[in-house]
Amino acid sequence: MDTWYIRTEHMDVGYDGVPLIRDIEIGVRRGEILTLIGPNGSGKSTILKSMICQLKLLAGMVVLDGRPMAAMGEGEIARKMAIVMTERLRAELMTGEDVVATGRYPYTGRLGILTKADKAIVQEAIALVHGEAFAQRPFHQISDGQRQRLLLARAVCQEPEVIVLDEPTSFLDVKHKLELLEILKGLVRERNVAVLMSLHELDLAQKISDRVVCVANNAVDRCGTPEEIFTNEYIEALYGMEKGSYNALFGSLEMARVPGEPRVFVIGGAGSGIPVYRALQRRGVPFAAGVLAENDVDYGVARALAVETVSVPAFTPVGEAAMDRVRALISTCAHVVCCLDGFGTTNEGNRILRDEAAARGKLLPLDRLSDLWTGGEAP
Repeated sequence: MDTWYIRTEHMDVGYDGVPLIRDIEIGVRRGEILTLIGPNGSGKSTILKSMICQLKLLAGMVVLDGRPMAAMGEGEIARKMAIVMTERLRAELMTGEDVVATGRYPYTGRLGILTKADKAIVQEAIALVHGEAFAQRPFHQISDGQRQRLLLARAVCQEPEVIVLDEPTSFLDVKHKLELLEILKGLVRERNVAVLMSLHELDLAQKISDRVVCVANNAVDRCGTPEEIFTNEYIEALYGMEKGSYNALFGSLEMARVPGEPRVFVIGGAGSGIPVYRALQRRGVPFAAGVLAENDVDYGVARALAVETVSVPAFTPVGEAAMDRVRALISTCAHVVCCLDGFGTTNEGNRILRDEAAARGKLLPLDRLSDLWTGGEAP
């Protein structure tokens, strides 16, 4: 038996006979989540639509459970593969439960009559996506996020071995994004389902995927584990980022640093400086930061947002060279903000710098940070 549950062989995809991406070789196993990422218009949806036969292949084939999909009937495919796409479903005369129940069509025969067992499966799927509160309402009257959850329930009703989803979290709030992805992870773990999907949210793709396929410049650019794919340099190159930066440690994007001579020096560490860095960036205040160990959780965000970050190697005490550089920066800054409540042995240099700033009348209490942009103590 082929270890790939669904895979492509030398697949060319495109529109009107014109190839967009050639020679695609990707696959996903049961019990695995494979996620496509890449810039808008790169071809992620085109690949998915081609793999589920919504678009005609220009070359190659798709193999499902060891057989070419082109040789399989619609009912056989539907019992193996469920699809959740972003297109609007026209269901003006159907309730949410009615829509979910259509997932049983591969098993109901021509008349579509649900047995008691079918109805139980429908209710179980609705409960799985926490859709009980709106399943009886007209499908066209519920929110986009509620529709998305019920469409996933419909897919679950098919009892598939692979689920294909195109941007499944697009219309969901934070709570329901996480719930939906937890549901998918549960299906993978407990029912050994294969999941193939595209996502825009890089932080979610990094956290949920077993493998990631990167699509850009009319090609599959790279395929690998999240650890291999999600590096600062690669993600910034993949998306052609010219403003801001990507932080692989947090799986997050940072805005571009504010240019200019630093007006504030921020003493931080252990996560204490991050909200201050972001607040200063939002308000257009250029700043410098330090002294940070290079393994400190603050370090990556400071490097992205600060005009200059003074640092020392990991597990190294704050030394005189770093302190002298901070003193030079403080001399040109109007204010110093200290985010730390306490100082350890390796961090003693930052305590000294704080006290020196206070002696020079430059230390701004953290609870007065907003003075920098409200006029109270603006530099």
